[in-house]
Amino acid sequence: MTHTASLPVLLKQLRLSTMAQHWETMLSKADENQWNGAQYLAALCEEELQERYSRRIARFTKESKLPVGKTLATFNFDYTPGINPEKINALVNSTDWVKHATNVLFFGPSGVGKTHLAAAIGHGLIEKSIRVKYYFATALVQQMQKARQELKLESFFTKLDKYSVIVIDDLGYVKKSDLEAHVLFELIAHRYETGSIIITSNQPFSEWDNIFTDTTMTVAAIDRVVHHSVILEVEAESYRKRHAIAQNVIRGHVPDIKNDPDKGKENAGIC
Repeated sequence: MTHTASLPVLLKQLRLSTMAQHWETMLSKADENQWNGAQYLAALCEEELQERYSRRIARFTKESKLPVGKTLATFNFDYTPGINPEKINALVNSTDWVKHATNVLFFGPSGVGKTHLAAAIGHGLIEKSIRVKYYFATALVQQMQKARQELKLESFFTKLDKYSVIVIDDLGYVKKSDLEAHVLFELIAHRYETGSIIITSNQPFSEWDNIFTDTTMTVAAIDRVVHHSVILEVEAESYRKRHAIAQNVIRGHVPDIKNDPDKGKENAGIC
């Protein structure tokens, strides 16, 4: 007959740390509720699984580098009438598009919520135990350039392969240079039909020749990105503009930001 004194050691050897921590408390609860052995074991297993899930989500969130607080719960769809909330929720709640390496593309001017929506989808996917990695486009390109100089670009791509979804934010700010264009194209080609990319850009496809150095590369990049994709146009008034107006209303002064944007930025402390 196995003595309960050895149970903590056995659970530790089985790497069931949560069960080892809570088995006595749960046993008392089982006695109070007159659980049978199977019910007691099921409750312990649920506790173990829930704790593992919580640790996994915390780990995935930390490694993702996603902007903190930019979730669907904090996004105001009233300011983006062109975006269907159900479509965004579907991208969070159904992960089939990730399994099929589909891309999501957000286009629109600066300050309309593209980054927030991309990050919100990322946070939602993490809740479903899908690994996500966020990069500001220019920072990603710099890392890839450094990896290429060190002859480690393939290794860099291999490390990215563990993330089912990569978020590339503000693609339009990548400078048009041979080195930057080539590493960015290589990443797009590498992820093609193998992993999803969420891209935000203030430049439509017609202006992507400002990012890539020649027409052939531009067309090839667009072709790979859009082959399996969901494309969303975000049309709204800039959040920064709304914030500037609100701040000045509180102070009793409303600048004509539309006709004098620099004045509005100055009053709002935006640079």
